[in-house]
Amino acid sequence: MCRQVAGGAASCVGWVGVIVATATNDWVRTCDYTVATCVRMDELGSRGLWAECVISPALYHCVALNQILSLPAYIQTSRALMILACLLGLPSLLLVLLSMRCVRLQNDSMEVKRRRARVGGVLYLIMAVCGIISTVWFPIGAHQAEGLMSFGFSLYAGWVGSALCLLGGSVILCCQGLDPGTPSRDNSFYYSRQRGTATPLDPPANHAKSARV
Repeated sequence: MCRQVAGGAASCVGWVGVIVATATNDWVRTCDYTVATCVRMDELGSRGLWAECVISPALYHCVALNQILSLPAYIQTSRALMILACLLGLPSLLLVLLSMRCVRLQNDSMEVKRRRARVGGVLYLIMAVCGIISTVWFPIGAHQAEGLMSFGFSLYAGWVGSALCLLGGSVILCCQGLDPGTPSRDNSFYYSRQRGTATPLDPPANHAKSARV
């Protein structure tokens, strides 16, 4: 239970990080000179999934990337993967919450809860894979196209969010084993009133005989 809660919390925080990375445009910063020179010359550029920005002490101007068909493949693919990761976060969170033992629905069983947790964990892993591919491919593509100077805040948020989703999803899947609170037949015993001793439940004939005595 504690491991599942910890995994769900880590994945939820990771989902927030993925959303922040998707919504902001400080993925990579490009410049042909040093940082101070680029800032003075208003040539320090910042690029994200949705806009290209110019950063200077007195100006922060962004131009939206609206030409979808003319955009490079790495931007279009990163957009699609990050949007998919953001959309998968809500069903993943709901499935993990409904799989908690403290949440009870009508006609619920532990097997159903385990299935929900497994599906939620798998969805978190898919989110992590989408985020990792996007945050790795984007700076590589930007470097090949314009020359990469440094990573931006949004890229770090995407890395941390993807790592937390990967960690949380793995923990959720790993803790979904057999329920230790459910007794199995191999470890069950019955009590004989006449003898006052506990005898294994496996042989049904002996159990019937003790009941007749």
